[in-house]
Amino acid sequence: MNPAHRPQHMVTRFAPSPTGRLHVGHAWSALMAYDAANATGGAFHLRIEDIDGARSREEHVSGIVEDILWLGIGWDGEMVRQSQRLTLYEDALDRLKAMGLVYPCFCTRADIAASASAPHGPEGPLYPGTCRHLSEAEREAHMAFTPHAWRIDMAKAAGIAGPLHWIDDVQGRIAAAPVLAGDVVLARKDAPTSYHLAATVDDAAMGISFVLRGQDLMAATDIHRLLQALLGLPTPLYRHHRLLLGPDGKRLAKRTQGITLAELREAGVDPGILVRDLRAGVFPVGISLSEP
Repeated sequence: MNPAHRPQHMVTRFAPSPTGRLHVGHAWSALMAYDAANATGGAFHLRIEDIDGARSREEHVSGIVEDILWLGIGWDGEMVRQSQRLTLYEDALDRLKAMGLVYPCFCTRADIAASASAPHGPEGPLYPGTCRHLSEAEREAHMAFTPHAWRIDMAKAAGIAGPLHWIDDVQGRIAAAPVLAGDVVLARKDAPTSYHLAATVDDAAMGISFVLRGQDLMAATDIHRLLQALLGLPTPLYRHHRLLLGPDGKRLAKRTQGITLAELREAGVDPGILVRDLRAGVFPVGISLSEP
């Protein structure tokens, strides 16, 4: 960790989605955040990102708590659940609406996939901007009977915010390029928020000063930095760690069999030894690190 960038008291968080059991990669990430907080006399928080009503399961919330406690990791304060904080996200979205930076989108995934003109960004095909060009009358007519999401007008928002950057604890100063993500969704058709908006609002509300997450979310940090600028929120220090890969060379996922924490526990693995090994960068047989 670069001492020049380090907050005096690290406030970190572990923020899993309750869509399956935790695996070794989750344990490694949680331990790094937990240790960073403890090393500076800070605080470590547990946040359950359960805004996906179709996939979130209460038994997985219980499983997350069971797995974290099995590792010997405790958290400070009450466990936070995003499903109980929807008004915070609605307020943030209303502010962006008042700024004229978001618009309703009525397109389905099939509509977007069928667009031959859709360019690709870090996360796949970009939204082609179909609904951005609708008139107010057309939007009001559609909103009366068509389910819709809310997207940010990325070019307009980035123009207002101006040049932005954020600090990665390992890589240093990173110039933010949110426009590469296109007009991302900030509120879904089935929920009053999205990952991007909820995570940004919560990190600020919880006083998180150090966000530690996988390198697969590095492009998302550009989006979050833009939202911080637009909403007047502080920017934490970030670290994007390498991912753990399974025997097939693919990154670990909740559906991965044989290396969930529950399965390791059932196999009689000593959690103390597992934690010691993870802190030393030693992983179970067949598990490897992704490229830097």
